[in-house]
Amino acid sequence: MIDKAISGFFEERKEAWMKKNQKLSMSDDEVLLLQEKCAEEFALHTWLSNAAKRAGQISISTHPCTFSHPSARKNNNGYVTAIIAEVEAENDGLLRSGNVAVETDALGNAAALDVHKFLSLRMEDGRPLMMHIQEESELAKKLLFFNTSDYEVLKNGFLAMLESEEQENITSSKIKQVYFPVDGDYHQLSILSNSGLIYHLKKRIDTIRFSDEVKELREKKRKNEPSDTGFSELYNLTTIGYGGTKPQNISVLNNKNGGKAHLLHAMPPSIEARSIRFPKRDFFQESLTPWEMKEVFHALHTIFATDYNNQKIREGKYYRYQQLIDRITEKMWAVRSVAATQYFEDTSQLKRYQKIWLLDKFSQTRELEETWLEELTEEIARWIQHGYEKSVGKAFIMQGKAEYQDILDIVIQNKEVFR
Repeated sequence: MIDKAISGFFEERKEAWMKKNQKLSMSDDEVLLLQEKCAEEFALHTWLSNAAKRAGQISISTHPCTFSHPSARKNNNGYVTAIIAEVEAENDGLLRSGNVAVETDALGNAAALDVHKFLSLRMEDGRPLMMHIQEESELAKKLLFFNTSDYEVLKNGFLAMLESEEQENITSSKIKQVYFPVDGDYHQLSILSNSGLIYHLKKRIDTIRFSDEVKELREKKRKNEPSDTGFSELYNLTTIGYGGTKPQNISVLNNKNGGKAHLLHAMPPSIEARSIRFPKRDFFQESLTPWEMKEVFHALHTIFATDYNNQKIREGKYYRYQQLIDRITEKMWAVRSVAATQYFEDTSQLKRYQKIWLLDKFSQTRELEETWLEELTEEIARWIQHGYEKSVGKAFIMQGKAEYQDILDIVIQNKEVFR
């Protein structure tokens, strides 16, 4: 008994042959003669014998060279070797050959595509017919055995699709070549496309975009109707064509898909320029620079350079200190605003008091503890003194402990704004 997939294949072939050859003007007798001819044409032994002879015109390949160039199949050295990559699947997180169950492709004479389709039929056990022939299963023997000699001829004819006539691997100049360094020398690689992956991707994308379920959900959205489930949209897709008007000249899978495949958007991400960066080690080194407050430091230097001291001079000096503290406070709020997206605990080297100061998750600690605030106010006072020196350069006027204490007192007066 022939497998249902095989009998279905022959019924489809017969129906297509009749549609092609039958004409409306034919008489009943002519139609009957045509049916008899069709039955002869697709008689099992006749068709198998013809198919086995043509099988060698098609080569099974997981990475057809024609996807690189339509004319890459043959060159002066002969036919390019048909590559069959047999790679085991591994849970390595890579999208590669072996990790996705895809159809095996084939390339060669387009007139023999029906043979490939026949050998790719899935039997009741889920395995393709070609695998049964390779393993000489009972199914294959029942199908091919008419007599001993015929069985060997048919089997070897079909298996020729898996074999290369060449004794050595042959590539083509039309395929992109890469010289890969190996042990102090170079190994030449021909870069080929896994057509099974290409069209498996197309199948998945078409399911996401055009399945009946998605069409129904999209219609509900258009009508503003509720739904318990959502659907995905893929944007910026590009369609690429292989083979032009003759996709059958590229490969079997290419012909099956009309020569069209999808390309996902592969542009590099658009990176937003950051005007504010959350510090990794020290707020006062990475988030503040004296040059941002240069005009304030120079105004302060003018006050330090005066020969006299009175109430107005002191008020002017304290005013400049307050300006610096206000600038630091503004920067604090800016840094806090990006903490949620830019702070990474595993790599951060911030001191504890700066983490409490800048991160929202320590907001309660900021309110309850005082030690961190004492460390912070002292650091701000030191930074102001150091910033003045850096800003005015060699012209700076040395400030003693008393001046540092004046700065610290003003910072302490503002300490609540840092919580």
